[in-house]
Amino acid sequence: MLFVLLMPAINNSRHPLTMPKRLKHRFQLRNMQCQCCLRLLQLELERAGMSLVKGELGDVVISYDPQKINLQELASFIQDVGFEVVEDRESLLAEELKRTVIELVHHSTYNAMVRNSDFLVGRFNKSYQYLSSVFSKHESITLEKFIIRHRIAKAMELIQSGDLTLSEIAFMMGYSSVQYLSTQFKDVAGVSVSDFKKDPAGIRTRFNQS
Repeated sequence: MLFVLLMPAINNSRHPLTMPKRLKHRFQLRNMQCQCCLRLLQLELERAGMSLVKGELGDVVISYDPQKINLQELASFIQDVGFEVVEDRESLLAEELKRTVIELVHHSTYNAMVRNSDFLVGRFNKSYQYLSSVFSKHESITLEKFIIRHRIAKAMELIQSGDLTLSEIAFMMGYSSVQYLSTQFKDVAGVSVSDFKKDPAGIRTRFNQS
């Protein structure tokens, strides 16, 4: 008895071997300061047929079709959106320092428990002098001033919310006294705390844009 095995016709247009394989690549990025930056990049990638697989401030994984765009073109695309791809080791460290400071100041309660400099030394296992030197080499601001600027930005946010007293904010942000916070606030923001309360939204906008 003869058995005939009938095989279904293969549609080459759907065969797995002919389908373009999507690749993933991790990028370290400069100039990414907040979650809205991640959202902007995600939207632009989706418009271009790519996707953001994983994203943290300055650290993203992108899925792309290598038949449509290569890595060099993808890096140029990212730069056109407004972010710079970081490649050398010291630049990567400077970007990681920025992300860590932002996380420490804006999204944790460590400010009240440990000095920012001590936290960074423990986190990176390097001397503060070395970290500060690398940061200054690759940024237009010193590490100390970068930390202070973000502490004041966070203080502005807390003052505007009105949920805490200035004394509570000073403690939360690791200041030894309300006077110390008030003095540094005026030095960095250019206005006193009392003047800030008259137009918090406007002053915060101008401060963040400066």
